[in-house]
Amino acid sequence: MIVAPSLLSADFARLADDVEMLERSRAQWLHCDVMDGVFVPNISFGFPVIKAVAALTDKPLDVHLMIVDPGRYVGQVRDAGAMMMNVHYEACTHLHRTIQSIHGAGMKAAVTLNPATPVALLRDIIQDLDMVLLMSVNPGFGGQSFIRHTLDKIRELRQLISLAGSDTLIEVDGGINRATGAECVQAGADVLVAGSAVFGAQDPEAEIAALATL
Repeated sequence: MIVAPSLLSADFARLADDVEMLERSRAQWLHCDVMDGVFVPNISFGFPVIKAVAALTDKPLDVHLMIVDPGRYVGQVRDAGAMMMNVHYEACTHLHRTIQSIHGAGMKAAVTLNPATPVALLRDIIQDLDMVLLMSVNPGFGGQSFIRHTLDKIRELRQLISLAGSDTLIEVDGGINRATGAECVQAGADVLVAGSAVFGAQDPEAEIAALATL
C-alpha cells in the first residue's frame, strides 16, 4: 500500500521539520495540493513551495492541481520536481491533450474525479493514465468526512481498469484514516492520501506505518 501524506495538513511554519519526518517515515510519496481559489474555494500553495519541498526529500511528489486550466502549467509542475501531475477531469476541456503533454514532459499522468463525477467518463482514456484519484470529500479543505459512495466508485474503477488491461493505480483522498483506509484497500485502492489523520496524530510516523500495512 502506497501512503502519500498530504502537505496541506502540515504545519507550514515548520514545513522543513514535517518533511524531514516524512522522509524518515514509511510514506512512499508526498502529496501536494495546489489550490487557486477559483476551481475550489480555497488557496493553498504554489510552485515555489513544491520546489522547496522537492529539495528536502528523495521521495516522489504527487502534485494534485485543483486549479482552472491545469494544462497551462505542465512545464512549471515538471520544473518544480513532480513525479506525478494530477489534473481534474472537470477542469480539462481537452483531457487527452493534457495527458499527452504531461507524459511528454517526462511525468506520470493522473486524473482526479470529484465525488459527483462518474467513473464511466474515463472509459476512453483509462489506458493512457498512470493513476486515477477519487476524491472522497469535496475538494478544497482538509478535515472533511469520508463520502461512503466512494467505495462503490473504487470497485467500479477497478473493474474498468481490469477490462482495459491497464495497470492504472487507484488513489483515494479525503477523510482517510485507519478505518476508512482499510475499506478503500478492500475495495481495490492502491494509494491512500492522508492529511489530518497523519499530521493530527500524536505519533505521525506510527500513523503512517499503520496505514502502510492495511
